[in-house]
Amino acid sequence: MVSDDRTPVLIGAAQFTWRGGAEGAPTPLDLVERVSREAARDAGLTEAALRQLDAIGVVGFTVDAPGALAALPVPRLVNPPASLARALGATPRWAPYTQMGGNSPQHLVNVVCERIARGETRFALAVGAEFLGSILKRLKSGLPLDGYADQETEPPVRIGDDRAGVTPYEDAHGLGMPVNMYPMFENALRARDGRSLEDHQRRLGRLFAPFTRVAAANPHAWFRTERSAEDLVGIGPDNRMISFPYPKYLNAIMQVDQSAAVLIASAGAARAMGVPEDRFVYLHGCADAADLWYPLDRQNYHSSPAMRLTGERSLEMAGISVDDLTDIDLYSCFPSAVQVGAESLGLALDDPRGLTVTGGLPYFGGPGNNYSLHAIATLVHRLRGRPDAWGLSTANGWFLTKQSTGVYSARPPKAPFERQDPAVIQRAIDALDHPPVTERPEGPATVETYTVVHARQGYRMGIIIGRDAEGRRFVANTPRDEATLRGMEAVEQIGRPGVVRRAEDGERNLFIPG
Repeated sequence: MVSDDRTPVLIGAAQFTWRGGAEGAPTPLDLVERVSREAARDAGLTEAALRQLDAIGVVGFTVDAPGALAALPVPRLVNPPASLARALGATPRWAPYTQMGGNSPQHLVNVVCERIARGETRFALAVGAEFLGSILKRLKSGLPLDGYADQETEPPVRIGDDRAGVTPYEDAHGLGMPVNMYPMFENALRARDGRSLEDHQRRLGRLFAPFTRVAAANPHAWFRTERSAEDLVGIGPDNRMISFPYPKYLNAIMQVDQSAAVLIASAGAARAMGVPEDRFVYLHGCADAADLWYPLDRQNYHSSPAMRLTGERSLEMAGISVDDLTDIDLYSCFPSAVQVGAESLGLALDDPRGLTVTGGLPYFGGPGNNYSLHAIATLVHRLRGRPDAWGLSTANGWFLTKQSTGVYSARPPKAPFERQDPAVIQRAIDALDHPPVTERPEGPATVETYTVVHARQGYRMGIIIGRDAEGRRFVANTPRDEATLRGMEAVEQIGRPGVVRRAEDGERNLFIPG
């Protein structure tokens, strides 16, 4: 076993969920400061020890993402890591703010551990929060937003890939919304496996019912309600269809107020601060990669080479197999992400070990980009004192695009920590064959995958990804009449022929089913 002075070790973890409503709700800085101090106490340290932090990484807040949320009329922290450092009395040499994406917490932990192993960092904090729940309520009720900004003026260092998740062409047809794109993966999975619409819906209920059971028992969960498989997929006033085939109960919920933090130190620094070794949990394996970046460039819509390769590399680095895992958390923004993740790792969907340690994003809560930090914090507490236990967390950003994976255990590692250059896996993914794309298809075409998007009342639009007569891939919308959209939900559309042409607005493509 190896646990020299430069071995990175997670020494403290904390989570917080605010349930008190909009009035009196903690500010973003309050949320991250609170869990930072609680993580110190969890490590057996005084809060004063946080002044020794030489690295503070903050996961990007959703309100700072480009798009509709960026237009919210709310004050913002210009430099969240610097604001937090001042609140904690710390003067870190490295204080990054991550780019957007649910992969960000695990990616941040991977980078921090690499810096520690190289001697560039001794004592670090990884922290994040989401506050859309209270901030939207504040805006609706006209409550003040005092304390949501401060005097920082210098922008932070950013880490991660800052590319948009979709092209303007994809976005114009509706692919830029996760609630639209993930159902398209789901429909592709169903068609690949040859299941009927009805059988597949029942399967989705059975997949996520155990997640609700975990959330119901988790004191940090946003929705502590166990639901049956039938409840999850039954359409009704409280469970309307969002985008076919996902009703509300199968969608991640971002309107929450939650925060999480982990403290990571070199083993030498941890011992020097007096952290008891029974608090130590090690990152044994990790990897980061992205699938072919834009949705229309993917090989297909039912697999993720990046999930498979980051999972394989993380387990290989840890020196274990998937059978050795005892605690598993697959990123669960939507059922398709869980299914693709499980298949990538060779896990059965009904694996008796379970596929979540928190309850998952639709039930534990989907705190923006920060969900997987809650999973990591949960693993830290579950793995302590269990040297034969192994935990795995996967983290997914954009549209099955960015993947980060971590394997954890309380047992000291057998070899020094050495993170593989992500470019190794990335080169293999970038070399994959994929269909050519056309932005102006004309003529006969077939459906490759699709969804039907609902408004609160009635239908909104249909989206299809298809192939033209030359095998080129395109995206298009369908006619918006109710008969067409209702029919798309009643009968399998994948493989259906039709004709594609330019829509009257001149900006989009229109697919007319045959």
